[in-house]
Amino acid sequence: MILCCGDALIDMLPRESREGEAAFAPYPGGAVFNTAIALGRLGAPAGFLAGLSTDLFGEMLAGALAASRVSSGLCPRSDRPTTLAFVRLVNGQASYAFYDEGTAGRMLAPDDLPEVPAEVSALFFGGISLVSEPCGTAYEALMLREAGRRVTMIDPNIRPGFIRDERAYRARIGRMIGAADIVKVSDEDLRWILGAGAIGDLAARLLSLGPRIVFVTEGATGAHAFSAAGAQFRPARKVTVADTVGAGDTFNAGVLTALHEAGALSRDRIAAPDPGLIEAALDLGIAAAAVTVSRPGANPPWRREVR
Repeated sequence: MILCCGDALIDMLPRESREGEAAFAPYPGGAVFNTAIALGRLGAPAGFLAGLSTDLFGEMLAGALAASRVSSGLCPRSDRPTTLAFVRLVNGQASYAFYDEGTAGRMLAPDDLPEVPAEVSALFFGGISLVSEPCGTAYEALMLREAGRRVTMIDPNIRPGFIRDERAYRARIGRMIGAADIVKVSDEDLRWILGAGAIGDLAARLLSLGPRIVFVTEGATGAHAFSAAGAQFRPARKVTVADTVGAGDTFNAGVLTALHEAGALSRDRIAAPDPGLIEAALDLGIAAAAVTVSRPGANPPWRREVR
């Protein structure tokens, strides 16, 4: 099983009622949640770990996971509320109002962490859950506890507007990158972490910190991979883009699914990847993300939809 550990929330998207009144419609979301959904739909054995509420929105999240064949059995449940993100669109630009104080997801603490079952071969971390406390401390503790035992992957998915203590956040991301076997970043994330420079040079610096494979996505251009097998690049597929919500999350799932299908989710295989394995991971990540961007919202494809 691939266990995705991190944020789950309800996006409240602006709508208009039949009477013309302003309204909001709830949609399950969150970066790590989206990756778990995409993994389940792509056919990989997937699980999700976060604090989930027993309220109606928490039930909606749990139901969405089950519908995409993702186990939520390890999630601590509580009667705390679910995180809500109200979206406002002005001239096509989205702004967010987050309601996250005292929520089930944010209040996940190290003492709430379950023992990870033996069938879990890999753990995935990332998203805004690494910013907030106490959940950020909990996820870091879990990753550092399991690193060395199983494959670990992180996609920081950096959102500068959420960061209140940049120094502490940079330190956490640095520790988690150093412990990870696989790191995925966008080109923007890469430069936020390390500053200006060519992608290849910056990725080499990330590799020197400890990871065995670094993936860098570059939007409509394509995606890079850097490892002991060398540098590889695959171009993005040309599709009509509805929006890019969930594209990176789906790419992560494609990469992990390809590694799972090749029987390569072990630390030995990740430490010495062959070029064909990396190419397959890039190809499935890009192909799956292309489907996601072709339709509105974070709606990852099922395996039968990916060609």
